[in-house]
Amino acid sequence: MTPEEVGERLVHLMATDDPEKGIVTAEVSGGGPGHARAVVDVPVARWWFAAEVARDAGALGCDFFDWLSAVDELEGGFSVIAHLWSTRRRHGVLLRTRVSRQDPEVESLVDLYPGAEWHERETYEMFGIVFARHPGLRPLLLPPEFEGHPLRKEFVLASRVAKPWPGAKEPGESDGGAAKRAPIRPPGVPDPNEWGPLKGKVNPPETPARPARPERAARPAGERPARPARPAAEARPAAEARPAAEVRPASEARPAAEPKTDGEPS
Repeated sequence: MTPEEVGERLVHLMATDDPEKGIVTAEVSGGGPGHARAVVDVPVARWWFAAEVARDAGALGCDFFDWLSAVDELEGGFSVIAHLWSTRRRHGVLLRTRVSRQDPEVESLVDLYPGAEWHERETYEMFGIVFARHPGLRPLLLPPEFEGHPLRKEFVLASRVAKPWPGAKEPGESDGGAAKRAPIRPPGVPDPNEWGPLKGKVNPPETPARPARPERAARPAGERPARPARPAAEARPAAEARPAAEVRPASEARPAAEPKTDGEPS
């Protein structure tokens, strides 16, 4: 099945007359032939049901769970995406839903796909999205005392402020050299003088002073000496008159051709 057929098939199987259940739509991702996937957007309340339909052998037969992650959409909440694959029919589908920022919760897929267990744990600690009915939603990569969710776009990159970071110096600059200009901070990195352990303790970088220009010698009092006048250009000799064209005398004029008479050879 082509990606277009996969998307249309899943939309048809999830069709309902109840408008409160939300609308299911499908599109095709980029990537070109062999890499494009059907992308099916489902309401968050039908997330688990969409995965069940995709796994059903009589529907799409997507028996392999590939991965699950999320995207921070800022004011739009979070997009939760799962990639499912059919090992027999060799086609896949990207299921996508949207959860709110105030209540980021979606149903777990572990009972359908046990391989989703640690994907959901990672998404929970990186984005703060809760997966209902997950058997053990505990940290996977971060220590238990870690605070915050690093992949949210409002998360402050504290390590870039608390300690020196490669690239803090401009090329050619050193600790013992001249004053340097302030390094450009990437997005998410606050000013160390406004946030962190060095708040209010960091002196602003000094702007190196430009070398003073040497003073010009003072002009002597009085008027400015006049410039010497340029010598007048020598007059060119008048051009000699060209001789008039010679006129041939009338005697040297070529005689006109005599008219031919009948019988004379030409």
